[in-house]
Amino acid sequence: AVLGRLMGLPLNSRHPMLGSVSGKHRSPVKGSALEFSQYRKYVPGDDTRRLDWRTWGRTDRYYIIEFEADTNLRLCFIADTSGSMGFQSDSMNRLEYARCLVGTLAYLTIHQGDAAGLYAGAKSAIGNTFQQELPPKRGALHMGVLLDQIAQMRSGGETALIEAIHAAAEKIPQRAMIVIVSDLLFDLDPLQEAFDRLRFRKHDIVLFHLLDREETDFNFDRPTRFLDLEGNQSLLADPSLIQRKYREAVTAYLNQVDQIVNHAVVDYHRAFLDEPYEQVLARFLMGRNPKTARSAR
Repeated sequence: AVLGRLMGLPLNSRHPMLGSVSGKHRSPVKGSALEFSQYRKYVPGDDTRRLDWRTWGRTDRYYIIEFEADTNLRLCFIADTSGSMGFQSDSMNRLEYARCLVGTLAYLTIHQGDAAGLYAGAKSAIGNTFQQELPPKRGALHMGVLLDQIAQMRSGGETALIEAIHAAAEKIPQRAMIVIVSDLLFDLDPLQEAFDRLRFRKHDIVLFHLLDREETDFNFDRPTRFLDLEGNQSLLADPSLIQRKYREAVTAYLNQVDQIVNHAVVDYHRAFLDEPYEQVLARFLMGRNPKTARSAR
């Protein structure tokens, strides 16, 4: 039902992409298409079929007509599967919400003829490895494999999102759309460098930041034992004594997130687990549609 409602919203890239086949997304490569790009002077070896004979008749000079080439999109998911992604205060935990986001967006991407892949993992006893690693491909067969990999994602271990971003940057040499799904519950300082590395490679960066209302509102009214889902340590605290300081810390944390994503020009979406994931995806897709984005402005 969700797919049926979202199918009419295409996924568009904000930046020119480098794909392997013809598609609907802008490419930095000039080629043959319907949309005019520019004129340039003829050089030996150019295709004479693209000469502008009208300009030659007026100026007695040879000019080549260039068009915007269109290509396909390669979308790569980087999913945080650390222990804190298993947090749950309502009907759906954070990782289940991430599976819904990633699975739906992957289906829509491949359905429109583009490629999608997955890089997911957390720190483990054998090092910073990907729990799942599936390079982006197209086609119905690959979509089935990708959805199986998404369903198999499990939360556990310490956060390794920064390491995962750097590792994925090495594995994705050509520009692509990088969709990161995480709770960002770690030291944020190295995140700026990780985003800058993706920007240097001209990737289109998207970040879905998953939070729970209990984490931001902190409306506990009795002494509570808080458990660290990544380190198994616990802390007994009286919320009435720490509530004000806690909310101040959360505000500072969210402000730091905003500063980092604004500096890195990241397409940032803060999603709370009590918001239907369909609404989050619809807002994301509509924001990338030039027509709906213009009408909204």
